[in-house]
Amino acid sequence: MVSVINTVDTSHEDMIHDAQMDYYGTRLATCSSDRSVKIFDVRNGGQFLIADLRGHEGPVWQVAWAHPMYGNILASCSYDRKVIIWKEENGTWEKTHEHTGHDSSVNSVCWAPHDYGLILACGSSDGAISLLTYTGEGQWDVKKINNAHTVTLWKESVDGQWVCISDVNKGQGSVSASVTEGQQNEQ
Repeated sequence: MVSVINTVDTSHEDMIHDAQMDYYGTRLATCSSDRSVKIFDVRNGGQFLIADLRGHEGPVWQVAWAHPMYGNILASCSYDRKVIIWKEENGTWEKTHEHTGHDSSVNSVCWAPHDYGLILACGSSDGAISLLTYTGEGQWDVKKINNAHTVTLWKESVDGQWVCISDVNKGQGSVSASVTEGQQNEQ
């Protein structure tokens, strides 16, 4: 059985793409094609807008909360090729870092388990993944992994070994496969 526990009127002006609860389940972050990120206090069945964060120049696809041991930190990613890290200090949310190292839309952000430190993975349509690692004093180390979104086709041979039969990179053509008579007999 599915039931609606609570609804939240976000007042976004366009489509909402993501909504994430914080670690304690007391705050809700939403993001939208209206280029904004909103944070709500949703305790006791109510809703109270805490912050309306503006900094992106395109639709905002996803938000992600860091573990609370690092404070109230939220990451957002957008079609504008940017990742923004927001932090709450004394009740006010501020942009603490802006990553602009991608050549296309950044579609996904995810924090590493807190045991590894404050590390954010960012996936982009440019085929790359960036890892942002907080090094202290407001500084972030960036490692970019290009061509991280490849498609690989594998086939199991007669002797049980897996063999790569094709690698496909974005924009590098299509996949074609042919099966020889000998391969048909293997199946």
